[in-house]
Amino acid sequence: MAADGLSLSELTAAVEQRTGGRLAATVIGSPATRVSGLAPLAKAGAQDLSFLANPRYRPQALSSRAAAIVVGPADRDALITKKSALPPLVVVDQPYAWFAHAAQLLHPAAEVAPGIAIGAHVAAGARVDPSACIESGASVGDGAEIGARVWVGTGAVVGARALIGVDSRLYPRSVVLDDCRIGARCIVHSGAVIGADGFGFAPLDGRWIKIPQVGAVVVGDDVEIGANTTIDRGTMGDTVIEDGVKLDNQIQIGHNVKVGAHTAMAGCVAVAGSARIGRHCTIGAAAVILGHLELADHVHVSAGTVISRSILTAGTYTGMFPFDENRSWAKNTAVVRQLARLLERVRKLEAREKKNG
Repeated sequence: MAADGLSLSELTAAVEQRTGGRLAATVIGSPATRVSGLAPLAKAGAQDLSFLANPRYRPQALSSRAAAIVVGPADRDALITKKSALPPLVVVDQPYAWFAHAAQLLHPAAEVAPGIAIGAHVAAGARVDPSACIESGASVGDGAEIGARVWVGTGAVVGARALIGVDSRLYPRSVVLDDCRIGARCIVHSGAVIGADGFGFAPLDGRWIKIPQVGAVVVGDDVEIGANTTIDRGTMGDTVIEDGVKLDNQIQIGHNVKVGAHTAMAGCVAVAGSARIGRHCTIGAAAVILGHLELADHVHVSAGTVISRSILTAGTYTGMFPFDENRSWAKNTAVVRQLARLLERVRKLEAREKKNG
């Protein structure tokens, strides 16, 4: 990216090209306006690109000093109706997604210098692409494969026979243990551990006998794994994370779990062993999914919900215990809020009936 940023015409053309025309945008105002930074509406300055994706923030958009604002058609109409002098507007059907692509163009991932640092430990039997970067303090085990343009940060560990796909990035102190496989263009943040032993123990006479965990973890392409997230290796067979999955920080994925493509989980989710989660699901923060359960594609679990039985129908599910289909849960919650008042009415009716009886 140029030091002075990109013009709106350059930015809209680049986003349209990289999305195959899916996110074609129109500029209202000067397409020559240049942007070099990103900022929220209330704090944006003369070089910043901001976005409006929720109508509640329209007042901030009306007073924003941003260089340009990304909006949807409805927000464009609302803003123009209320104020004639506005920053340039980039109008697109999916403003949040467009802004995400623009942000990547304005702030691309830092390029890494290829080579193996003097302080790195790379086993003689490891295969490292010449374009990869292995930083000082990193360790690559025997038989491991490091693909083109991979970055292995300071203190990161790649175990024996592990595979790291092209353009993937292992942040400092992340760990990918023996025999695990990471696909292309993945991001593994600091403190994440891929391939620790699953929690497998057999009881005998009041003691626990460890079951060797002989499977691995297989991660698809374009997966992001947050800081301090852990994905356990399979007991027998592999734990599988399919393409495009996004995992937030401090998530626990148990042994032999399968997470379907393009599913996203927020922080502190816990998924117990052998659960099967479908594609395009979303799991809210601190939700818990018990072991050996199945979630269909397009299931959305609200934050803090405990899933204690399989869900075979797409939809949104909410609640601690028991959970329910979201609309039903909301109605029942409204009733629960009135329980004290209803109880008092019942007591009065019972007292009246007793008196009249």
